[in-house]
Amino acid sequence: MSVTMRPCEEIRSDLRAITPGRPKVLIVCDDDHDAKRLKTMLSEAGFALECARTITAACETAKSGQFQVVICKPQLRDGSWRRLTELATHYDLRFVVVVWAHTFGLREWAEALDNGAFDVLDAVYDLPRVVEVVKGASWAAFLMGAAPIPEAILPYKVV
Repeated sequence: MSVTMRPCEEIRSDLRAITPGRPKVLIVCDDDHDAKRLKTMLSEAGFALECARTITAACETAKSGQFQVVICKPQLRDGSWRRLTELATHYDLRFVVVVWAHTFGLREWAEALDNGAFDVLDAVYDLPRVVEVVKGASWAAFLMGAAPIPEAILPYKVV
């Protein structure tokens, strides 16, 4: 069996064109100050955003299947972020959840990761990492089958 080399131009013409899009993030937060900070940082990074103030509203919105990442406070008036991971599992939705916490101990952090959170960010100390973590989360969601391709975080343009 012999291996034949093909010119790069020939290989590229065989590839199917991929249509990139903007990853969509759902911010679930009842604190207007936190929501505004997250919205500002993520919109500047090229993410499409939507917000919800309650877990119930977030679950209804997330059922649409158009989100790749959900950033959620650990506990709101009407429930915990875990309802979102349960929803994703039940409806086979391919979004990932990033927990945005003001007070979260190491034990709670480890439990959150065990219960399906992609990551846990401290609202005070991890603010500079928000965009980086959401980029990683959107790629994880894409690799699990969520669409679109996270164009906002590609180092090059996919054609």
